[in-house]
Amino acid sequence: MVLGHTLDAVLSPAARAHPWVQQYWTLRGITAPLFLLVAGFAVVAALSRQSAGESFGRRARRALLLLFLGYFLHWPGWDTVHALGWGVELRSRLFGFDTLQSIGVSLLVGAAVLVLARGTWTRALVLAALAVAIPLGSRFMWNAAIGWPVELQQAVGMPGSHFPLFPWAGYFFAGALAAHLLRLLRPGWPQGLALVALGAGLLLLTRRLPADWSPTSAWLVAFRVGEGLLVLGAVNLLPQLFSRPLAPLGRASLWLYVLHLPVVYGWAGTPGLASRVGQTQELLPALGIGVGLLAVCFALSRLASLLRGGERRPADAQAWRARPVPMDGASLRSGQRI
Repeated sequence: MVLGHTLDAVLSPAARAHPWVQQYWTLRGITAPLFLLVAGFAVVAALSRQSAGESFGRRARRALLLLFLGYFLHWPGWDTVHALGWGVELRSRLFGFDTLQSIGVSLLVGAAVLVLARGTWTRALVLAALAVAIPLGSRFMWNAAIGWPVELQQAVGMPGSHFPLFPWAGYFFAGALAAHLLRLLRPGWPQGLALVALGAGLLLLTRRLPADWSPTSAWLVAFRVGEGLLVLGAVNLLPQLFSRPLAPLGRASLWLYVLHLPVVYGWAGTPGLASRVGQTQELLPALGIGVGLLAVCFALSRLASLLRGGERRPADAQAWRARPVPMDGASLRSGQRI
């Protein structure tokens, strides 16, 4: 996601026209859905049966933090506030609904579901209902939200809203459902093969249905979930030699995301790379900027962690690791922070 945003901000038009870049741009569509899918997966994968109620408060605080950070990143600066006044245009900027807000609300709902729904199959049915009903009901909810305050329209769904709950929360609950069902299988290759089979099945299903690339499309959610499950299955089947080095990036994923956005797009009236550099760079310099930004953000995240006295692992994560884990240890820890 960091590399994708950076390339989008600084790549020149000529570099964008390169066939390899066009192929990457096609594959880049999986980035945001995978982000939400893994977030939902991690919530359930890190949970022990006894800890749902005990961990609700911590998860609720985490959800509120995500909402705060998501809206904080939208602050346009006092000059813009004074210029626009308190109208629809300013409120649309301030309360634009992006990835962090969508994950935050989904996390709050998901934590409540895990507390209220008792039993393996009851939880599975509730998570499946949310994973299916949210995408299918998206068009209805967008139409129902017409005339609502713009803050609610941004959250529920309207043209111009980047990551509204309908249909984007569907990815979160699809990931949560996959993690919940995988608890029934032995860890290791059985779960990896199950993820690959489920992802391939969804992709085959979408090939038999009419394609719909609209923002309220349930077909598109099923297609992206299928791709995401294939990615998760492939990561699960890889030896830890390849997946373990990525674990530190996974643990810092929230702060990598939060830190890079102001640098790339600017914040509070301060221009970012998109304005300062613009679309002027060829492919190799643009990749260098992206990798450098990723390294700096990771270093800042690690420094902040060290200043806080190191990372404390949640109690429910420790309890879960005492049980059969849904993926290898590195993969579990890499998704646990969102």
